Amino acid sequence: QVQLVESGGGLVQAGGSLRLSCEASGRTFGNYNMAWFRQAPGNEREFVAAISWSGAWTKYADLVKGRFTISRDNARNMVYLQMNSLKPEDTAVYYCARAAEIMDGIRLSSSEYNYWGQGTQVTVSS
Repeated sequence: QVQLVESGGGLVQAGGSLRLSCEASGRTFGNYNMAWFRQAPGNEREFVAAISWSGAWTKYADLVKGRFTISRDNARNMVYLQMNSLKPEDTAVYYCARAAEIMDGIRLSSSEYNYWGQGTQVTVSS
């Protein structure tokens, strides 16, 4: 059973930064693509960023491109999301997710991910 545990959320002023962390259990972490999604109240869960199993490839939602950076450390079973220049519209619960299958291509749909963390709240004040 895979478990994902996010941390690092909190309250920050607009223009500030936060670094989210996600620790994964299991020996096969390095075989799977990982992603971050977020969900604001009243909104559907949306894709934020994803990283390939090797860390060589990344994809970002247009809304966060240039401000957020996803990275991973396979030796530590960790994936990170560095968030800079935060805006009030970035306020949401952020979820770490693991891809359902071993694959080379990065997928953006939440249906392609079958393990999820409990989420960490990020609140950006104006």
